[in-house]
Amino acid sequence: MSRRRSLREADLFAELPPISYVWQTPIRRPRPAEWDIPDSVRSGRLTPAMRAKLERIVKRALEVMVKITGRTKSVEHLKSHFEYITRNGELAGETEQGALLVGRVGLKDLQSRWADDAALDNRRRRDGSLSVNVILSMPAGTDAAAVKDAARAFAIETFGENHDFVFVQHLEDKHPHVHLTVRSLGHDGKRLNPRKADLQVWRERFAGELRLRGIAAEASPRRTRGKVRKADRGTILALRKREITPYVDRRAREEVLREAVEGKSAERPWEKQIQSRQEGIRRRYLDYASELERTGEATDQTLARQMREFVRDMPTIETRRHALSRELADFVKNRQRQRGAERKEDSGGHDKPRDGDREK
Repeated sequence: MSRRRSLREADLFAELPPISYVWQTPIRRPRPAEWDIPDSVRSGRLTPAMRAKLERIVKRALEVMVKITGRTKSVEHLKSHFEYITRNGELAGETEQGALLVGRVGLKDLQSRWADDAALDNRRRRDGSLSVNVILSMPAGTDAAAVKDAARAFAIETFGENHDFVFVQHLEDKHPHVHLTVRSLGHDGKRLNPRKADLQVWRERFAGELRLRGIAAEASPRRTRGKVRKADRGTILALRKREITPYVDRRAREEVLREAVEGKSAERPWEKQIQSRQEGIRRRYLDYASELERTGEATDQTLARQMREFVRDMPTIETRRHALSRELADFVKNRQRQRGAERKEDSGGHDKPRDGDREK
């Protein structure tokens, strides 16, 4: 019975428009979103939801950020985290019930309640988390009030029925953002353990709440914009800012240099997969553009032209190793050019005469 059901599910996803391939998380397939549901009346055509999403992507709408910043695993850790997000009680926190926690007193009551519930949880491991800490952020210039309202709606929709939470907005940074702390233990006894695919669903939901409040936000994965390299971790960025070469950078450069000296490169299957996926994504965009052009409508013609320009302006498909190899090649060329200029300067601005040109 389960085999039949899995086959039917596979057939269902096979019939979905190819737009789903563009931004689906490859780790785990989430439930079909609204733009993946085909139009039963006009099968194979772009639905309004699909078209709206494509329009936001090619116009480079503001991208939301939803990130898990960590987990608290002890009462002391939870206390210090609450103190950090509320700036030692100076900022008010808001719970899932809409109650405001002002000052240290309300914060201490919430901390004690969560700690007492954790102590009664017999199934919690010693290193099990008390809370999952999430940050919801938008680029600079975004309306802070809309960000806070969208974060509140997102938290209620995502966690309100099963998990307690508290959130605090920070405005001192140029990027308006909200710190959301969710109690790990749910009312149903299950613990919150989000995965990569869950984060993408959260991003989509947060972006949807922002759009309801007049902000054209989007939550497309980086691969939909032609970016194949993951963002570096904060610790790596901090080391570079202090002009310290991280170990991962040093090891990567040594590997590229060794391959250049030896004149051979090890085969990396994942780079072929990245290349194939990016080619498929760009081909899908062009397919959508062709479909829009066939409608003959002015608005569709405009969107089709924007999509072709979007694909044309996508960055070169380049992994970290490719970037380092290019940097090494540029360094060698510049060094050779510099040495040639130095030799010319040493010879008085003229190239040294060849043997056949010397006076006998």
